[in-house]
Amino acid sequence: MRHDLEDLNAFVAVANARGFREAARANNSSASALSEAVRRLEAQLGVRLLNRTTRSVVPTEAGERLLARLGPALREVDAALDVVNGFRDRVAGTLRLNVPVSVARLVLPAILPAFQAAYPEIRVEVMGEDSFVDVLAAGCDAGIRYDERLEQDMIAVPIGPRRQRFATAASPAYLRARGQPGHPRDLMGHSCVRGRFSSGSMPLWEFERDGEVIRLDPSGPLVVGPGGIMELAIDAAVSGIGVIHLFEQWLRPHLESGALEPVLEPWWQTFSGPFLYYPGRRLVPAPLRAFLDFIRAGRQTSPRP
Repeated sequence: MRHDLEDLNAFVAVANARGFREAARANNSSASALSEAVRRLEAQLGVRLLNRTTRSVVPTEAGERLLARLGPALREVDAALDVVNGFRDRVAGTLRLNVPVSVARLVLPAILPAFQAAYPEIRVEVMGEDSFVDVLAAGCDAGIRYDERLEQDMIAVPIGPRRQRFATAASPAYLRARGQPGHPRDLMGHSCVRGRFSSGSMPLWEFERDGEVIRLDPSGPLVVGPGGIMELAIDAAVSGIGVIHLFEQWLRPHLESGALEPVLEPWWQTFSGPFLYYPGRRLVPAPLRAFLDFIRAGRQTSPRP
């Protein structure tokens, strides 16, 4: 029995996205077209592949088993078709990257415009995720993470700034009212604006000076999750709600304007920059190979704040 490759791809997209609208957005398609493709595939196979409710779309047991076998098979098909890229004047295709929001905000703007100007036939799709993911299972070609979140069986290539810092800051009005902390532990008596990972955990605030590392779990009136609402945390700190601890590059415009003042600057911790990672057990698709060559050549603009 032969089945349409587009229907199989539609099923995989919906199953991975856990929704027709989500899959449609990620694949530049329509939810109705994907729904019809999945219905057609289910009719041909004579078995339900997805359980659909108004709130969620979840693979059935049959769907899970099909998905486990189809994912690698379809990636091999993509790799086989990708071979013809070597015979083109220009590399073409789609590059899917899974990155933390901080990388999307602070690293990729210095790289993607020049890359897409050099490779206009490559379409780049960026998905935000703060936890480490299996990039293949997530339907991506590569991910970007910091070294403490990389697994040993991944190939890692440095990308973006090689040294970064966390900065701590507060508004002048807040510091006038509450005083300037003299030591990291003083922050336990201050109002602090915290961030939370999608897993629910809140990262500790780390400070370092002369080899001494201090980790704190301060409290405060505002906690924000990952994503674009990190700008809310910065705006709240600027308005005087409390102390914020974030990538220096993210806070730099507000420090330079005077909207925020440095707090405990001698204790700001420096750490290594991010890495682009991908599994070494498969052929590298042409769009990813072009991106790797571009990064290794150092062809990027100065990072924007």
